[in-house]
Amino acid sequence: MSLASIVSQVISFYGILIFVYVIMSWFRPSGVFLDLYRVLGTLCEPYVGIFRRIVPVVGGGIDFSPMVALLVLQLLVQPLLVTILRTLGL
Repeated sequence: MSLASIVSQVISFYGILIFVYVIMSWFRPSGVFLDLYRVLGTLCEPYVGIFRRIVPVVGGGIDFSPMVALLVLQLLVQPLLVTILRTLGL
């Protein structure tokens, strides 16, 4: 297994974590789910927070920054890193 495929899988997994974090934010987690939500927030918020500062909130308080963060991660960051690693033969 090459480093490029490992990086690709890690980025895909991180995208799933962001998705779960967003879905959980729609509800009021409690107990174990609140702990999981806080852990996901610790992992995801540094990246998503970058886009929260850039993307304005729309209409009735709808925050599209997580969607933009996922699109950038999947369409720019992942292909760019994988291409660089494959070019280097890793």
